[in-house]
Amino acid sequence: MATLIDKRTPAGPGGGHRHPEKRERPDTAVLRKPDWIRVKAPAGAEYQRTKEIVRENNLVTVCEEAACPNIGECWQQRHATFMILGEVCTRACSFCNVATGLPGALDPQEPANVGAAVAKMGLAHVVVTSVDRDDLDDGGADHFVQTIAAIRRSAPGTTIEVLTPDFLRKPGAAEMLIDAAPDVFNHNLETVPRLYLTIRPGARYYHSLRLLERVKERNDRLFTKSGLMVGLGETRAEIIQVMDDMRSAGIDFLTIGQYLQPTRKHAAIDRYWTPEEFQGLATIAESKGFLMVSASPLTRSSHHAGEDFARLRAARETRERA
Repeated sequence: MATLIDKRTPAGPGGGHRHPEKRERPDTAVLRKPDWIRVKAPAGAEYQRTKEIVRENNLVTVCEEAACPNIGECWQQRHATFMILGEVCTRACSFCNVATGLPGALDPQEPANVGAAVAKMGLAHVVVTSVDRDDLDDGGADHFVQTIAAIRRSAPGTTIEVLTPDFLRKPGAAEMLIDAAPDVFNHNLETVPRLYLTIRPGARYYHSLRLLERVKERNDRLFTKSGLMVGLGETRAEIIQVMDDMRSAGIDFLTIGQYLQPTRKHAAIDRYWTPEEFQGLATIAESKGFLMVSASPLTRSSHHAGEDFARLRAARETRERA
């Protein structure tokens, strides 16, 4: 069987292979996808128009960079998650398809370009995420703030969700972004604590958890959101413990989706969780008090984000009236 490894040259000084740190790893086994995980190939007029708007504004989307399985559906509906701070990440998580290397300089026009694209696409809700930029003093927080401001100038009616890095060892960076008051502050824990050293080696579980807790401490009107992948070797009991940790940190919205292996050099899939098992996790999470839960094989942090934000806001209003 041929080895699948993306050899596209990433932008910036890093150059070379997309995942240079993974080149010498042995190929992992590939599990056959079950029927419930299959998606249609991207197509359609609106998909092409969304692609054109992204290209015209010289933007990067996590939809493409992370090889999201929902890109066809979302782009056909003119939904896109913009990825700022470049397209090269300073970390090398074993699950992620975003290019790893030495990033280039920030594009000073990027915030305005994102704002223009949001207005052109007529988005009611937009998600802005980024690579990790451990090379920057603030981890890229000010660039996030500038992007939020640009969106509000270009599309004042659009609600804004940020999916952020962890700002590890970047004092004051998270506070800067919290004070910009996005409507939703999302940071994914991704997996259970036991697996961090192999799945998220550059991150720290309790730091990520504490980041989301600090959002609520500083502005309790901001919605907080976090996501988990399953299929990496975690146990059901470990997932339930993470749910409890999230609720202790005041997290409002939990997403759970199936991990899908980008290439054979990435972390192997331990198993595919069934739709029934996802429903079971959703039922447990709802009983723990999350305002919203989305759990299914193809759930991703930004999938249906606009519709989910409307439901999230309605759920809080209902709880506050009770």
